[in-house]
Amino acid sequence: MNKLFAALALPLIALAIAFAAPVSAQSSREAVWIQIAARPSLREAESEARTYAARLPDVSGYALGGGWYGVVLGPYAREDAERVLQVYRAEGQIPRDSFIAFRRNLRSQFYPVAADATPPAEPAPAPAPAEPAVQEPEPQQQTAPQSALPDETPAQARRSESALSREQRMDLQVALKAAGFYESAIDGAFGRGTRASMSDWQAARGFEPTGVLTTAQRQVLMDEYNAPLISAGMARVEDTKAGIAVQLPAAEVSFDRYESPFAHYTSKGDAGARVLLISQPGDKRTLFGLYDILQTLDIVPLEGPRQRGSNSFTIEGRNDRIVSFTQASLENGEVKGFTLIWPAGDEDRRTRVLAAMQASFTRLEGVLDPAAGGDAVQDIDLVSGLEIRKPKLSRSGFFVDGNGSVLTTSDVVAGCTRITLDHGYQAKVMANDAAGGIAILRPAEPLAPAAVAELSTASPRLQSEIAVSGFSYEGVLGAPSLTWGKIADVKSLDGNTAVARLDLTAQPGDAGGPVIDSTGAVHGMLLPRQPDGKQLPEGVSFAVNAEALRSALSAAGVTAASKSPAAGSLPSAAISRLASGMTVLVSCWE
Repeated sequence: MNKLFAALALPLIALAIAFAAPVSAQSSREAVWIQIAARPSLREAESEARTYAARLPDVSGYALGGGWYGVVLGPYAREDAERVLQVYRAEGQIPRDSFIAFRRNLRSQFYPVAADATPPAEPAPAPAPAEPAVQEPEPQQQTAPQSALPDETPAQARRSESALSREQRMDLQVALKAAGFYESAIDGAFGRGTRASMSDWQAARGFEPTGVLTTAQRQVLMDEYNAPLISAGMARVEDTKAGIAVQLPAAEVSFDRYESPFAHYTSKGDAGARVLLISQPGDKRTLFGLYDILQTLDIVPLEGPRQRGSNSFTIEGRNDRIVSFTQASLENGEVKGFTLIWPAGDEDRRTRVLAAMQASFTRLEGVLDPAAGGDAVQDIDLVSGLEIRKPKLSRSGFFVDGNGSVLTTSDVVAGCTRITLDHGYQAKVMANDAAGGIAILRPAEPLAPAAVAELSTASPRLQSEIAVSGFSYEGVLGAPSLTWGKIADVKSLDGNTAVARLDLTAQPGDAGGPVIDSTGAVHGMLLPRQPDGKQLPEGVSFAVNAEALRSALSAAGVTAASKSPAAGSLPSAAISRLASGMTVLVSCWE
């Protein structure tokens, strides 16, 4: 079986490499490497690099700083590196905790030694803030010797192992499990399962498989496990203004500014990692308000688990660009926590950095001044310096029954991963007639509209006055507005009697809104301004008439209310209230 596995592995690896040609380290800012090992001495790192180079292409070695040396593969384009990483991991060619490394993580090259072997350019140091309120200590220097630890006999290894604490034994089991050699409980007891995993790890690393790790081998195992943290430069930061102490990835982020309730730690390089420390006085309402606000921000993608308790919450969001995790809790009238934003595709480092931040998070005395950052430039699209998430497209719609079913224009539901009503209620497409321009939505949970459209049972009279209710500027104003006009014709320019022509100047956001007459009856639904790409004169709009809307609703199983022409006219204020109650903002999210 092992021979068959090995035979199958080689074609897969060859295929991955064939599609992942290395790129020049100097020719592309997008070049990345795969870090497969980190050693505390140059001699160990050179030996490891030669071992890997004997069976893998594109092996090189770079100093990492702090007395550490890394063995890497590459450089590759980012998408090629992810494919190579996946294949090599699956076939056991590299450790499971290997990860994507960036140009800024690598210093001088030590392997292979060649005339054209030039180190990646070092990034320029970020300027210090004008008034640094946070003291960021330098990452602690590793205390491991610069040469390999002396070898031990099995008896000596057992004696040194017996001096380990239970926590240290559990750490070794965790590292073995992360490397894919151990599957049992993390209990610190070195039974047959742990011994077997140690033996397998030793054999995989070229050591004699005794089942008892020497001091030097334990060092190598833990170095492998901690390589993601080493590359991220984890260091303790005490932010006295925010009243928080925590381990932060100092190689990836640095302090930038305060904008209450956040202390912003922005990216230092190309990866785009960011950290927010959360600190503000408040109560449960403050905590729950923060929970709601965070989910409107671009840094918190829509997909991902979230949980809110009585005094704390967690939010995870994922998309094809980033993964963010937020935790916050309320204690003694203070809401404190953090948000970690990390690039997608670097999951190994993200999970290790997140675990280190969670384990080290400590509340200190004090809380961030609510006025901090009050002099920052204000923007309607920003909350405390963070961008509000925006939909791909927003249009208008209107309620047609007491459960909250909505009529809207079909273009707003095309290519959406998520559709919302008034940004807060998810909806699904019940029917979509792209040819007729009509879409019918159903909210995920029943709603209780303030008003429901009543479709007119009579054709409108030419030149009669009507109004369109819609979110003219796609929700910027927060409420629908009325645009007045007249019925210019009961058919479209090409003679379609299901579409009326209006003498009315509408905005793009008005599309999908109800066309209402003076009695409050709905005569139709406004269509987008340029049907079929035609350029029309100013003041020309079109609307699907009530008969076509009633037919589409009936086909979808929705019964719409009707209004006879005998009804009397309503005051303008009453029409405005009615229109506002039935009109809803429909948004399409990518």
